Amino acid sequence: MPLRQLPYSEARKQMKPGDVIAYSGKADLSNFIKWVTRAGVSHLSIVVQAKLLYEHTETPAEGFLNQVMEATSNGVHFSRLSDHMRYYDGEIWWLPLRQDLREKMNVQALYDFLLHQEHKGYDIAQAVRSGVDRFDNALGGLSKNKEDFARFFCSELVAAALERAGIVPHWNSSEITPADLTRFSLFQDDYFQLKGDMKQLKGYNSLDPLGWGE
Repeated sequence: MPLRQLPYSEARKQMKPGDVIAYSGKADLSNFIKWVTRAGVSHLSIVVQAKLLYEHTETPAEGFLNQVMEATSNGVHFSRLSDHMRYYDGEIWWLPLRQDLREKMNVQALYDFLLHQEHKGYDIAQAVRSGVDRFDNALGGLSKNKEDFARFFCSELVAAALERAGIVPHWNSSEITPADLTRFSLFQDDYFQLKGDMKQLKGYNSLDPLGWGE
């Protein structure tokens, strides 16, 4: 079984930039996203790391601080993953990128892109439209998003960052839902539940992402 349980104290030592963190929340907005997308994932963030020099003391500490960048109702911002582990109400999974993709990833391009998106607003309209693909034909394409990075929803931000880092050659980031991204064949076979009851991610790592949503 590819899903394994792992304490965050162990996982944090193994995480690398570009890994994806998936969430299933219990708040009203989270439940709405899961209902619209017919999936068990309501939110995504992407792992970034900062050199840990001083933390709570004046003595230099070794290692890295795992941060994530995410788009929430408060806009695009950096967060400490350890805070999510303490306070998030729901399930959390760590999805490590495949090694072959990591080897070709441009980490500097990943960071440059994310830093330029900080403080942008949250795009609830695009988030909703991305989740109603089943209505695209009936609505004559009105529910289909054109790629637009003026504002972001969570999976759009993660997808755009991965594209800029060279993980995929092209796709329409504004059409990618949290559930879509967890299903793309971008990850290692094993993924890890960090918090909450053990739940499989439906369709994990099973879809070809090339050209998705275009």
